[in-house]
Amino acid sequence: MGKFSKYIYNPETLLYEKKEDSKVVRVLKVTGFAFCVAAVVALNFIIYTQVLGLDLPKTAHLKKKNAEWQAKFEVLNHSLDVAEKVLGDIEQRDDDVYRSIFGLEEIPEEVKQAGFGGVNRYAYLDDLGGSSYLKNTVRRLDIMTKRSFLQSTALDEVAMVSHQAGNLISCVPAVSPIIPETGKYRISSPFGRRSDPVHKSTVAFHEGIDFATSLGNPVYSTGDGVVERVRYQFFGYGNEVVIDHGFGYKTRYAHLNSIDVAKGQTLKRGQKIGTVGNTGKSTGPHLHYEVIYKGKQINPSPFMDLSIKPEEYKSMVRTAADEQL
Repeated sequence: MGKFSKYIYNPETLLYEKKEDSKVVRVLKVTGFAFCVAAVVALNFIIYTQVLGLDLPKTAHLKKKNAEWQAKFEVLNHSLDVAEKVLGDIEQRDDDVYRSIFGLEEIPEEVKQAGFGGVNRYAYLDDLGGSSYLKNTVRRLDIMTKRSFLQSTALDEVAMVSHQAGNLISCVPAVSPIIPETGKYRISSPFGRRSDPVHKSTVAFHEGIDFATSLGNPVYSTGDGVVERVRYQFFGYGNEVVIDHGFGYKTRYAHLNSIDVAKGQTLKRGQKIGTVGNTGKSTGPHLHYEVIYKGKQINPSPFMDLSIKPEEYKSMVRTAADEQL
């Protein structure tokens, strides 16, 4: 239907003439129409989004993408939970089993966690949406990366030591330094506190074991190693030999009469290093024998397999001598 027009009667022309709206009226009509359209659009938007709870297409698309990323982060964090548990189990086995077996020191917890506090190293994520959740995930990844690197290095160390485990068996002191023949020697002074053999009124800690035996009896290396020290002196230990067996172990043989090895020489278990003497601070022919672990004297008794028969010991001595030819 067409738009209605307004006519008024003109008494001069005796005709009905079409009445035109003034410019102000036309502006008001246009403005009113535009206002009505805007009101209708706004009302529809309110009904669409607030009353019906619907989103605009772009908003719905963004919410969908955000939900997808949230789900991916949750999957990633779950994977991190599993990886952290596995890594923690490996670290615990390394500390409680592997390092304990080979006498290696544990990696301190503060070293594993070092470098992730103090300075805000994740400030570049502040402008991103959900930055707190994102920063926590990135931080966990950083910590996992460092812990994995440290543990990899630690396991390399264990692997290297385990590869040398065969050498450990032959190097660690494990036999008596004198052939264990009945009646050939006796333990005249054990490891621990005792009265000083020269100054009887003085009590001191004896850092080794004394074997009282005949002058000139042979003394043998109790494990494979390298001669670290050969010293001749008239006091203290007298003529002595110190052997470095590796793996933190050393042995000392003191008050010797003669010495048959030189500094830097490689020795086998059962190889003769000298003879029993009475040199230094000594009251009679004997061998003072020490086992030293990581710089500290320890009781040699657990490191002497006294179940070895004299014939077996002599066979070991002959084998060591043959290998030096």
